[in-house]
Amino acid sequence: MSIPGPGGQGLQLTPFRGLRYAAERVSSIAAVTSPPYDVVVRPDGLRELETADPYNIVRLILPQAGTPADRHRQAAETLRRWQADGVLAADPEPALYIYEQRDGPALQRGLIGALRLSPREEGIVLPHEEVMPHVVADRADLMRATAANLEPLLLAYRGNGGESGAAHVIERAVRGEPLLSTTTEDGIDHHLWRLTDPADLIEIAEDLRGRQALIADGHHRWATYLRLREERPEPGPWDYGLVLLVDTVRYPLRVRAIHRLLRRLPPAKALAAASHAFRIQEVDGPLPRALDALADATAAQPDGNAFLLTGDGRFHLMDRPDAELLARTVPGGRPEAWRTLDATVLHSVLLDHLWNVPDAPEHIGYIHDTEAVVEQAERLGGTAVLMHPVNEDVVHDLARQGVAMPHKSTSFGPKPATGLVLRSLTLG
Repeated sequence: MSIPGPGGQGLQLTPFRGLRYAAERVSSIAAVTSPPYDVVVRPDGLRELETADPYNIVRLILPQAGTPADRHRQAAETLRRWQADGVLAADPEPALYIYEQRDGPALQRGLIGALRLSPREEGIVLPHEEVMPHVVADRADLMRATAANLEPLLLAYRGNGGESGAAHVIERAVRGEPLLSTTTEDGIDHHLWRLTDPADLIEIAEDLRGRQALIADGHHRWATYLRLREERPEPGPWDYGLVLLVDTVRYPLRVRAIHRLLRRLPPAKALAAASHAFRIQEVDGPLPRALDALADATAAQPDGNAFLLTGDGRFHLMDRPDAELLARTVPGGRPEAWRTLDATVLHSVLLDHLWNVPDAPEHIGYIHDTEAVVEQAERLGGTAVLMHPVNEDVVHDLARQGVAMPHKSTSFGPKPATGLVLRSLTLG
């Protein structure tokens, strides 16, 4: 979608001097990458990344120390040491980077660059989810300490799908030899190309002028960018943030759900508290079969709500909430599409009203992987609430209306690997 941005500028993606791993200093590029910080949820997953290579990027995005201040200080010291030792080195000149991910037949390409920050009211970058203040505060402290954008946000925009502009530059450039190629443990191939030719950069800039983007992944990091920019009124590198910009006309994203782990609520108690307000029925496992039952229930009532609860070794489908209870507990003054979201009903009706579960890290975990959330619920004696993905059109429609969905309502992907290219705010 095109919009008249301020001064007709729209998306302004600028080159930067990428900070990248020196291949000869690490065991492999794949071994130093990581999923985004909020996807690394299991302690064993964190340990696995830390032991994959002593220079794994997780030591920067999720440093381990006794206090938050110590963690952020440690990340900053680690980043400085790796640069001084030549483990991370800056590219010689500013560039945009083409990033490609291949997962079998699935292909995604986009542009990594430093995007000019803009508040929501400018209508250039559209968030679609609320954020949790404590997460923004933590990411801000880490970014202040390191003076770096350690991992790109994922932004989706709709290009012209034609033979000119950013798409044309990308398709031409990928015929050349990649700057970097690696295959991560999950079997995904990653390739990076560098764009420095002035004509290419101008063609991209002209194509992006007047366009808007949806935050597909990284709401907390975007909110962090905006907070840190407000702290520095003078123009400078903090006016920009590291992003991966994907044209979803050419490369549609996948939308998946983010599940809830209720650490201190046993399944039996959760089911008993909701039994008068929802239809509850046990469904057959294993997990893939139970998820099919959830999908079938959602398809049967597209405007209804359905959840899959587990943690006790069984699977419980919970749907058809009481209409009077919805009317009484779901906040008014919002579009019907927002009021009927599964995430809205989960938070307003179940977590706040029936279960009285505070939205705090010690009570709720937000986990992308279905097997991981089930395993943790069973280990803790808690409840896993499995969600069905939101329709992408609903996300776009609410974002254009300026209506934020509950936090962690969606998971767009594929997400960029962290560690392929970083942006130091001290390099320009």
